[in-house]
Amino acid sequence: MSSTAEQVDRLAAWESREVTLYRVLPYVGLAVGALLTAAAPAPTGLSLVPDPFLAVAVACWVAWFVNLHPDWVTRRGLMAVYYVGLLAFATALVLDSPWYGFFAWIGFLHSVMALHGRWRFVGVAATAVLLGTAQGGGLPSSPAHWLLWAVLVLFNVGVAGGVTWFGLVSDRQNTNRKRLVEELAETNRRLAETMRENEGLHAQLLTQAREAGVTDERQRMAREIHDTLAQGLTGIITQLEAAGQARDRRADWQRHVDRAITLARESLSEARRSVRAVRPEALESARLPDALAELAGRWSTMNEVRAEVSVTGDARPLHPEIEVTLLRAAQEALANVGRHAKASRVGLTLSYMEDVVTLDVRDDGAGFDPGDLPAPRRPDGGYGLTVMRQRVTRVGGELAVESEPGGGTAVSASVPALPGGAA
Repeated sequence: MSSTAEQVDRLAAWESREVTLYRVLPYVGLAVGALLTAAAPAPTGLSLVPDPFLAVAVACWVAWFVNLHPDWVTRRGLMAVYYVGLLAFATALVLDSPWYGFFAWIGFLHSVMALHGRWRFVGVAATAVLLGTAQGGGLPSSPAHWLLWAVLVLFNVGVAGGVTWFGLVSDRQNTNRKRLVEELAETNRRLAETMRENEGLHAQLLTQAREAGVTDERQRMAREIHDTLAQGLTGIITQLEAAGQARDRRADWQRHVDRAITLARESLSEARRSVRAVRPEALESARLPDALAELAGRWSTMNEVRAEVSVTGDARPLHPEIEVTLLRAAQEALANVGRHAKASRVGLTLSYMEDVVTLDVRDDGAGFDPGDLPAPRRPDGGYGLTVMRQRVTRVGGELAVESEPGGGTAVSASVPALPGGAA
């Protein structure tokens, strides 16, 4: 952007120098013509007014239109009047003394400033006639002089016309270049503003992403704590309470204590794996159907309720997040059955279909009214269904709960059948 600004500054500086030349050079030409006229007067002069008075009048004419009113340069009518008057004064001076040809050539320069379009060539031709007259020593007085005058005029017209033509082309190119530079500068300015806006937006997005990441991690840890520590501690408490009731029976007491110790170790291991965001241990060494069978077996042993697992369809490896979601859903559903259902039988069905995998957990327990679920985040089980629904929804699945008092409960989790390794 700095280079564009430098180009704009250079163009402005060049235009300023051109304006200075337009304003200063007429007086230089007048001074040179007056000095030479005074030093070597022309033998014949046709002016009716002494050249010093004409020179002062010309200086005032130029000063009024060019120096004192520079904004008039955009007014074509006034500039045309100025140029006609300039030629008239130049003609009178050249006829009085050919030395004022040094001033007459200003007509070439000011034709570009004062005239527009083809009128510039008219001004150049008129100035070339004046300059040829001055170069020939005044008005022709013989055929040979006329021939010399004609050659000088044609030469001046040709040279000045060519220079004017190239000047017009250059002026047009400069105008286009200036417009392009200004457009580029404006584009760079807008680009800089856009970049600043993007920087602010980027910072805002980073902040939102960081906050979203923190929220997501909190939700993940809440789910993992519920699925590992909370359920493990609930099982440990249940086993210890059972051990307390069986203190008079040594074998039963030892069995409940051993189960509590096993639950504590498993919960500790799962908690550590949750902190490291590692898959559950059951899925590290076994496929999902086997992990469900192992889970159901452990749960059946601890709760002394029969649990059966069946698989339909073509069992195949799924994306790790999908398998974790189904395993945690089964774990939560079984935990709810153990705490609330008082069931005598539980069935888990894992159905592999083309695009969907469904896990159904059914029990023949007491059931409940789904419209009267406990409030979430209370320790009576309401938070478990909330966590289960969050997990299933997070992977693009759906969770359905069907139950009625005395009619058992059915929990169905349907998730996309993303293959193993899919994003």
